Amino acid sequence: MRKKVEQKDVAAELLPGADPALLQALHLLTRDGDLNADARRKVKQINHLIGLLRPGLDDVLARFPNPVVVDAGAGKSYLGFLLYQLVLGPAGKGDLYGVESRPELAQKAGALATQLGFSRFHSVESNLTTAPLPERVHLVTALHACDTATDDALLLALKTNADYVAVVPCCQAEVAQQLKAHPAPGAIGALSAHPWHRRELGSHLTNVIRALVLEANGYQVTVTELAGWEHSLKNELILGKRVQRFDRAAQAKLDQLLAESGVKPKLVREFAPASNEPS
Repeated sequence: MRKKVEQKDVAAELLPGADPALLQALHLLTRDGDLNADARRKVKQINHLIGLLRPGLDDVLARFPNPVVVDAGAGKSYLGFLLYQLVLGPAGKGDLYGVESRPELAQKAGALATQLGFSRFHSVESNLTTAPLPERVHLVTALHACDTATDDALLLALKTNADYVAVVPCCQAEVAQQLKAHPAPGAIGALSAHPWHRRELGSHLTNVIRALVLEANGYQVTVTELAGWEHSLKNELILGKRVQRFDRAAQAKLDQLLAESGVKPKLVREFAPASNEPS
């Protein structure tokens, strides 16, 4: 009786269409079909993200003959495999590229995709900045890409004119180091005088800049919580939908914020401002 109750509880955690056999192959489910606490947190986060991505996925699947989806910093490809099984597989079209720099993880994902017959799942062993990807990408996502790896995912989305982008940042450290090296003058400098405050301010400032860069480049941006805090402390979701070419008002806000804060994160350094493009 206890096992039946546990399996019922596990089934309630899964999205419709999720195959327990796949989750077992990914080691999210045990051989007995159970979820441990860590796996349950991961599954909840992935389920929430897929739900938020679904409108964008449905849109690009409806508008393009073979849309390209990139899972940036794929890790063990939990998200990529579930996106493929739940969305791209049933649609019968669309290619998913899981980009991961660690050879052992990329190779395992590639082998599993072959074993499962996921012919349009491509495991790419590469840094995101040099990954061999199609010139046109329709949706980019990154779940907990650490520090500037999130910027690399956003750069990919911007450079390939992705219709949608969704990132859940993790461990933003670059801007905190810039605040330490060049503290703001006067009373404003107190905001980052202590390491704890500097880390928190740096994280917040990083994500505000990321959202403004997307807005300046024509994305309608939503910033929200991915899942409950009990499932992850790295929980901020930046979701963008491309609606226009660029937004001069957002670019002006971005320029002012960069000037007043004195920081210049990787995303800003490596992507030309939208306002510099010819109108």
